[in-house]
Amino acid sequence: MKLSVTLTTLLLLASPAFAQTAPPQEGPITCASPVAPGDTERTLKQRYGKDAAMQDLPGAEGEKYRALVLFPKTMDRRIQIAFSDDKAGRASGLTLRDAKTSRWSIGGVTLGSSLSDVQKANGKPFLVSGFEWDYGGFVTDWKGGALSRPLQDGCTVTIRFGKKAGAPRSLSGDGVKIASDNTTLVKWAPVVTEIGVNFPDE
Repeated sequence: MKLSVTLTTLLLLASPAFAQTAPPQEGPITCASPVAPGDTERTLKQRYGKDAAMQDLPGAEGEKYRALVLFPKTMDRRIQIAFSDDKAGRASGLTLRDAKTSRWSIGGVTLGSSLSDVQKANGKPFLVSGFEWDYGGFVTDWKGGALSRPLQDGCTVTIRFGKKAGAPRSLSGDGVKIASDNTTLVKWAPVVTEIGVNFPDE
């Protein structure tokens, strides 16, 4: 009788219902996965273990900021997570960057996606800020397309385009706005170099 009970217990512990679910390593990003607004440095390190590390990362205008990086040694899985305060008490958002491609996606868009890929996902043309400055290449207006709508639970998405080759003068500079179907922009063919998910305020 004791042997039967022991075997039953072992089988239950080994079943999917009792097994600890491993955190995702790729796939679509939502407002709850792989990072949620309530996450902290502690909860993410508990969940991801050695695949979560705090690092000093370069920001705009030569500044640095402290962030937690998931999968820091695997560029196509790498995710940078910012926090709402210096104590890393609450995640404020996440960013994909510094890689040509990513195993993560948002609304069918990933790093390396083309203008036409993003326009298809949005369902219509959109506006991009001028290139060749610290905040260049960001989508500034989705024109009411699908990507303008917050994700479930209120997260919003930002996307940035870029290219190693310098942009034509007509596409460059602060204050410049370019339609995604602009002939010069299409010919220059930038790709998605950065994707951000911004969590709603508490």
